[in-house]
Amino acid sequence: MGKLSGIKVVDLSQFLPGPMLSVMMADQGAAVIKVEPAAGDPARDQAPFEAGQSIWFRNLNRGKKSVVLDLKSDPGREALWALIDEADVFVEGFRPGVTARLGFGYEAVAARNPRIIYCSISAFGQTGALAHHPAHDMAVQAVAGFLSVNDGVDGMPVVPGAPSADMAAGLTALSAVLMALIGREKSGKGDYVDIAMFDSMLPWCAHIAGAAIGGGEPPRSASQRSLGGAAFYNVYETADARHVVLGGRELKFVANLLGALERPDLIPLGSEAPGEAQAPLIAFLRETFAGRTRDQWVEWFADKDVAFSPVLDFREAFSEPHIAERGLVVEVGGAHHIAPPIRFASDRQWEPKAAPELGADG
Repeated sequence: MGKLSGIKVVDLSQFLPGPMLSVMMADQGAAVIKVEPAAGDPARDQAPFEAGQSIWFRNLNRGKKSVVLDLKSDPGREALWALIDEADVFVEGFRPGVTARLGFGYEAVAARNPRIIYCSISAFGQTGALAHHPAHDMAVQAVAGFLSVNDGVDGMPVVPGAPSADMAAGLTALSAVLMALIGREKSGKGDYVDIAMFDSMLPWCAHIAGAAIGGGEPPRSASQRSLGGAAFYNVYETADARHVVLGGRELKFVANLLGALERPDLIPLGSEAPGEAQAPLIAFLRETFAGRTRDQWVEWFADKDVAFSPVLDFREAFSEPHIAERGLVVEVGGAHHIAPPIRFASDRQWEPKAAPELGADG
């Protein structure tokens, strides 16, 4: 029995944010009905495939049921109303106003089921100047300021490696829905949640954009401690054209590494302001790390108390013993699942459920 057993979710969303919200609920026992158009969630068609399904789709939709409905037809709308009548949570990821035009806006749904938690997920929210502007993850990161510091040493922004706006929205939506469910226990009433990818990203910049938040200058990566201006929070190339990182600026790590490298004279530079003042230390470390291969550095650092890591590709990362030791990837019938990051001491060992075939449940 999962923590959310007995909770019923109707999910009309596709791609990433909404499905991530509902799969985390399904992993904890919620009954999730995935309502899809005849063509299905586009994630179903995203390669690579394994055991007959998209790996992306499976990992975001396991444990759900799939119902195909044409919401522009009377039978389709009637079927959705029947699902809503029994639901605790309703999730949609259309552009603002679409569900209302279909007849399933919050007011209509709440009038029929006052206890429902209705969650809308969009790029910029249901209101505001950008509400109807089309955007996926990178465009949201760009407008929110994050892409400006996702740059290389030349200052050129690059395509982000992680869909942070999508995932931030999914996690924020999950938190909001769970809060609303707790609130419903007290009030007996449901609620409406307007989750925007844009809104969800903004709190992630508090540690780097303080001056801009206060009306001042924006952060520049080359002069920021967390963005490339500090020697001990930086990426370095190795002799085999691979990379390693130093990921901890605490002075004990500075002293431990520079002492081991027989350059204690450079230790004071680790306390200097990021940017130009630390440039000599960064230059020394670049030259030093270029002298050995990545794996040679891994071996060298094994007995050193320094926040150091090799830069691994995903194949290497998923082969790390730590993954197996914590049970973070589970294989069933040739299908690989990333295990839920939320685990409880009272849970028995997690076993993934299958992801539904399109329309398998109605």
